[in-house]
Formats: sequence, C-alpha cells, structure tokens
Amino acid sequence: MALFGWNREAERVKASTVGGVDLGGTKIAAAVVGPDDSILGSSRRPTPTKGGPAHVAIAVAETMREAAVAAGVGTADLGGVGVGFPGSVDRATGIASRAGNLPDWGGDFELGSFLEAEFGTKVRLGNDVQVGTMAEYRLGAGSGFDSVLGVFWGTGVGGGLILGGSPWLGRGRAGEIGHTLVRRGGARGPNGLRGTVEAYAGRKAMEVKARKEVAKGRKTILFDLMKEKEKASLTSSVWAKAWRKEDELARDLLNRAVVALSAGIGSAVNLLDPEVVVIGGGLGVRFADTLVPKVIEGTGKFLLEPENPPVMAVASLGDDGGVLGASLLVR
Repeated sequence: MALFGWNREAERVKASTVGGVDLGGTKIAAAVVGPDDSILGSSRRPTPTKGGPAHVAIAVAETMREAAVAAGVGTADLGGVGVGFPGSVDRATGIASRAGNLPDWGGDFELGSFLEAEFGTKVRLGNDVQVGTMAEYRLGAGSGFDSVLGVFWGTGVGGGLILGGSPWLGRGRAGEIGHTLVRRGGARGPNGLRGTVEAYAGRKAMEVKARKEVAKGRKTILFDLMKEKEKASLTSSVWAKAWRKEDELARDLLNRAVVALSAGIGSAVNLLDPEVVVIGGGLGVRFADTLVPKVIEGTGKFLLEPENPPVMAVASLGDDGGVLGASLLVR
C-alpha cells in the first residue's frame, strides 16, 4: 500500500509539473514549473524576425524542449504547457491571431494544436499580458487585491485586468491600454493608430522614432550599443545602457514615453478604479528604480481623485512573470 500511495503521489506531482512559454516580440522564454511554482528549468532565445507564424511556432517548440531538458524531463511528461501570446487567442480552439509584434502574423494560426502535436501534452493559450497580470495577482505584487490593472511596458504597451478576483477578457481584447488615446492626431504607432500610448512608449515605436531622428542628423549611441550587444533591435538592455550613459536622444524618447504612460494609466484608473496598478514588462523591469517611479508620480496629475489613488506597484516577479503566468493556464 505504501508503494502504491507513493506512486499516486508521484503521478500527482508529475501532473502538476507544467510548462510555461512567454512569447514576445523580441524573445521567447520557456520554463518548467514545479507544483510549488518554482522554476525547475528554463530556456530563452530570440523571436524570429521573419518566416511567419509557422517559423515562430517551431522556435516556441524548440525553446520549450530546451527548458524541459534543463529540468530533466520530456515535454510529454508535463501536465500541460501554457503559452502567453502577444495577440488575440481563442482558448477553445487554440487559434492565435493578430500579433502585430510578430512577423507576418496578421491572420489566424492553429498554434495550440501545432504545439500539442510537438509536445505530446495539452496546450492552453492566453494573451501574454493577461497571463502576466494573473501571475502578479496570484504570486506577486497584486496578491491580496480583488481588482488589478497590469501595465506591461515592452515591445508594445499591454494591459491585463483582474476584476472581482477574476480575469476580465471582454470579447478577447480587454485591457489594451497601449491603444488608449493620449494625443489627438499625434504620433503614428506600429498598428497605424495615432496618438496612442504605444505610439510613444512602445519599444518598437521608440526605435522607429530614434531612426527618424538619426536620419535628420541627431547623434546617439543607441545603434552603436545595439551592434556592441549583437542585438537585432533596440532591446530594453540597450535603452537602459544608453540611459545610464546619459545619451540625449535616448533620454528624450524615454521621458516622452513616461508622460504617455502616465496619461494612459491615469485614464484607465479613472474608468476602472482598480485597487492596484502593477507595472512590469521588459522596459518596466529595466527601469523599475528610475523611470517607473516617474510614471507613478506623473499618473497623479491625470487622476479624477488624486488624493485617493490606487496602490501603484512594480511587478515583483520580474522576467519570470510571463512564464509563471502561462503555467497557471494549465494548473
């Protein structure tokens, strides 16, 4: 009986050891997560910049397999794999669509079924920012609150919502704070909309603006740092180093982003009145001690009731928030 009981416990632990994938515009992160939410093995690689959905899906599968090897398991041994996707997902069908920060992913792709065939276990999809918000709600800075607004500052600017203790998805695109209007007729964002938070604060849009400024003759070390770090784009680490070196163009564009983020968050707070706002994402993590406090301070001037603001917190799970949130999809 003891041996039989041990086998049942071993199967329970096996079933609750799961995979999590954070698919972003510049990187794919994957991890095997134990039943106590500890990371047992991880891997990351750059997101492909061409080849379309099929090429990206293959890279996701390879990254997850590498994480499983690091954890000493096979993907088929996992209780499931959750994937945070930077676009729209149909949780029932596993179809992923409209990911503007991924190469040629404007339409639908059956990502869930593709990955299930690759992994030999169930796969569940969720919006990347929503699952990151859920991770902070369950395990991080949003713990203990019933209403959470997650703001993730990275390649774009994404938002996630927990209302009344449950994720609020709307019709599938709820929480898109990056597309909040902050300046009528303002800068054009990657998706063509003008004057949005993302048009000023999204890393992709900031890089486009930096290149335009360089073409006009402005000097910057941004692109020298990009080559030095062997990056294909201006990653958060490049922006952070340029900020530390007091590069004038980098500081101008980052301060511009801070103002847009403050306005967007203020508008969202006035609409939703959440108990806590959690700020994360690649740039949010990099600038947690420098620019995020400025975002928090700047938000006050846009609030209807500045004397009664929500709790404003920096995401506490750091780079692990995406994979941990994805793993919760299959708990």
